[in-house]
Amino acid sequence: MKFASGAIAIFALVASPIAAQSADTPVFTAERVEATVRFLADDLFEGRDTGSVGHEITARYVASRFAELGLKPAGDEGGYFQRITLQQTNPGATPGTVTISGPGGAEASWKHATEVLVGLSPNEPSLDIAAPMVFVGYGIENKLGINDYAGLDVKGKVVVALRGFPKGMPSEEAAHLGATKRQAAQAHGAIAMVSIGTLLSNKTRPWQRSVQFADEPDFAWVGADGKAFDEAPKIRVTASLNDPAARAAFAGAPQTLDAIRAVADSDGGRPRGFNLKTRIRIQNESVTKRVTSPNVVAILPGSDPKLRDEYVVLSAHLDHIGLVAAKPGDKPGVDLINNGALDNAAGVATMLEVARASATAASRPRRSLIFIATTGEEKGLIGADYYARHPSVPIASIVGNVDLDMPLLLYRFTDVTAFGADHSTLGPIVAKAIEPMGLTLSPDPMPQESIFVRSDHYMFVKQGVPAVFLATGFGNGGDKHWGKFLSGAYHHPDDDMNQKIDWKSGARFAEANYRIMRAMADADTPPLWYAGDFFGDTFAPKARKAARP
Repeated sequence: MKFASGAIAIFALVASPIAAQSADTPVFTAERVEATVRFLADDLFEGRDTGSVGHEITARYVASRFAELGLKPAGDEGGYFQRITLQQTNPGATPGTVTISGPGGAEASWKHATEVLVGLSPNEPSLDIAAPMVFVGYGIENKLGINDYAGLDVKGKVVVALRGFPKGMPSEEAAHLGATKRQAAQAHGAIAMVSIGTLLSNKTRPWQRSVQFADEPDFAWVGADGKAFDEAPKIRVTASLNDPAARAAFAGAPQTLDAIRAVADSDGGRPRGFNLKTRIRIQNESVTKRVTSPNVVAILPGSDPKLRDEYVVLSAHLDHIGLVAAKPGDKPGVDLINNGALDNAAGVATMLEVARASATAASRPRRSLIFIATTGEEKGLIGADYYARHPSVPIASIVGNVDLDMPLLLYRFTDVTAFGADHSTLGPIVAKAIEPMGLTLSPDPMPQESIFVRSDHYMFVKQGVPAVFLATGFGNGGDKHWGKFLSGAYHHPDDDMNQKIDWKSGARFAEANYRIMRAMADADTPPLWYAGDFFGDTFAPKARKAARP
């Protein structure tokens, strides 16, 4: 592949020689972090969209940094790239439709992106199903004693489920359950799933906001069978109903939609399911294309003969969301590039700094370290999911993962949040490792956002690996910076180098992660799930456990 001369020139400027490190404590500089972020967030790469030339160039840059450090390639065929074939599924020329037939024969139809949203079916380009509907409450079934399917027969039918989860549930367990409703429906024989809003979910995410993203493509990695990967392939399609369509679905039902929402809005409220008296027909068309995009993977072998076959993973997603579509009336020169300076060039820069410090330290880590710049995080954690299912080493030998995603380097942070820290000994490991820096570990400050299932570490959790997602905390005014960023520059062209980024905080965040990685790699005992923990019991039932303090 040929690159523009401008890219080569910038590449040469950033790939500077490795600075010598002191014997005991590696030096982390603001200038080094800034140089890496400045390169990755350059306009030339047009937002590093998955499968784009910009992403490919920056992937080669990361690989060159790994090679410069002498790290062992851990991708395909002896190289640094783990090449992933992706399927992109787009809406077809004819909008999808939802038709609901009432108990008296009345019938109403809605087109996609009006009062209904029709999901894309990656392995069924022309879809037309019709079946009776069954209301299943929140549609949750789990080891916490919740079974919304008890007493219901949904085989061959379409289940209708409330969005979200009951109020008062632990946020991270609830977030996982919310993300696995399709699997539960499939296990009971349903063929499709329809979602309706609660009072809370409608307030948190208004219908019109969902409609704004109605025509976004879906992405999935392609397996050896040539099919797009789908964790619930027997759920042939999903759909969401706004109030007019939802009320039509509940015509003649033993409970009204308003009554159900009132129950759901109470603490611990769990509406019970029942057969609906209506039928639904869902039709949709889609078109697909295949693209490829790489994870970039390297290994630093450990120094301890007894522990070097155990691996600690540091991950950060390299991709971002590319270009904003031009709008009618845009002024000449309007910025259309989502540079992703903080999301997640800053995370990749942190990972590279930890790799540099680890490779050049006077003493090598006892366990081996794996460094991964993933692709497709913004498309649904695709690169991390693929790697966790097709790892460079046996998955059982990976003992822990720290994921770096969007460290907010806009203020002098005094604490960090490790999303998922309550589930394993990674919590106290992180807290102890950063204590000498005057940093503290804080609990999840925004449980309503379900962060635990929204970044790459979750894919390792699902394969039984203790993992956390590390971010700068809410202390010292961080809460205001987070609020402003999430409502402004997040996933917007303003996430660029014009922000007032505190590069000294970038160096400080890199040092914190280095200390955490060394603590994980050098301890006699690897990170362990806590006994009785929901995630440990669900995904690693036979693994060694630690007593919860």
